[in-house]
Amino acid sequence: MSKMNLTRRGLIQTGAVAGAASLTLPTYLRADGHAGFTNAPTGSTVTLGFNVPQSGPYADEGADELRAYELAVEHLNGGGDGGLMNTFSSKALQGNGILGKKVEYVTGDTQTKSDAARASARSMIEKDGAVMITGGSSSGVAVAVQALCQEAGVIFMAGLTHSNDTTGKDKKANGFRHFFNSYMSGAALAPILANNYGTDRKAYHLTADYNWGYTTEEAVRTSTEAMGWETVAAVKTPLTQTDFSSYIAPVLQSGADVLVLNHYGGNMVNSLTNAVQFGLRDKLVNNKNFEIVVPLYSRLMAKGAGANVKGIFGSTNWHWSLQDEGSKAFVQSFGTKYGFPPSQAAHTCYVQALLYADAVERAGSFNPCAVAEALEDFQFDGMGNGPTLYRGEDHQCFKDVLVVKGKENPTSEFDLLEIVEVTPTSQVTYDASIFGGELGSCNPGA
Repeated sequence: MSKMNLTRRGLIQTGAVAGAASLTLPTYLRADGHAGFTNAPTGSTVTLGFNVPQSGPYADEGADELRAYELAVEHLNGGGDGGLMNTFSSKALQGNGILGKKVEYVTGDTQTKSDAARASARSMIEKDGAVMITGGSSSGVAVAVQALCQEAGVIFMAGLTHSNDTTGKDKKANGFRHFFNSYMSGAALAPILANNYGTDRKAYHLTADYNWGYTTEEAVRTSTEAMGWETVAAVKTPLTQTDFSSYIAPVLQSGADVLVLNHYGGNMVNSLTNAVQFGLRDKLVNNKNFEIVVPLYSRLMAKGAGANVKGIFGSTNWHWSLQDEGSKAFVQSFGTKYGFPPSQAAHTCYVQALLYADAVERAGSFNPCAVAEALEDFQFDGMGNGPTLYRGEDHQCFKDVLVVKGKENPTSEFDLLEIVEVTPTSQVTYDASIFGGELGSCNPGA
């Protein structure tokens, strides 16, 4: 996209220059670009596809994602209190659906399995007419569904996916990620770990055996070894594992004084619980207190693990305790509807739904290539993470990253994590080329 086109879109979005709306728009941004793409809406409604893990190890995350999507649809259609539409820096959304069409949705169960996720996404596109697919709580799923959406000619707004691969070697022109990635976790965590545990440590990694686990292990290993830590072992664990006792026992004989759990969801709850049951947190190894690190945290995981998370560091994309206006608005809306605060999975999925709808409004078209152009290099604020950029080169969002730790004295079952550092965007930004891959060209489909 040219800088001229970017400038024009920015002027229209912000209203910064009088008469900007009369500028000639790029072809993809004109309202006459509606025809000739997959599932072009023809009636008074538009269908979105919400593909989330309703079963499997990440089902808790999926349930919260679906709650968030339903809330987003309510707000887009003019219901409720409007949520983040009130704080979002873009004012294109009016609460009258998307381009005046009422938003409807269909759902699928990814089962946290790539094949199942592709099958449910394909069904929503081919049978239900979904013009956009969003969701998921696994990077393996995200990569698989993103590739399908690229082939089908629809936009994929990734849900919870943390692997570098999603916007790295497996990035696609039709796919966009709001969530942060493994590299960012490593860059944010390393200084905090050095300050609290020192630079002379021996780490043992347990890693979920799929691409998210691999890139998270690599990111944490690279960042901690750069500050002096030694990695003594790295062991892969099946995603379907529920009892990690056999994996925890060898840690005691390894000489390690830090255990890094590259696990998420129910896997992390179970592996951390087993580690505590084995007494690791009470051990003195190499004349140091034994420590545990969880690179990627969520409120739902903290709730599942309970008191075991106390004092354990990790990173997170967003947390409900943030006090910016966007975060407070979302917590208020979600809490009013469901009776408890939202998770980071809920937040990123809600934001993705609104960002898609807003891009359609600004583009004046559901054409996926118009939507992609509207999202590329889009800068926004008021969505709960501070100023954010959707980088055009790889379709990765860049924003502040939170380092958190388990609270020693929680006040409720939801108040289990405390923010210890808001890592600025500059510290977690990297060159788009470092992970390889080619973005390719947008596919409008039919």
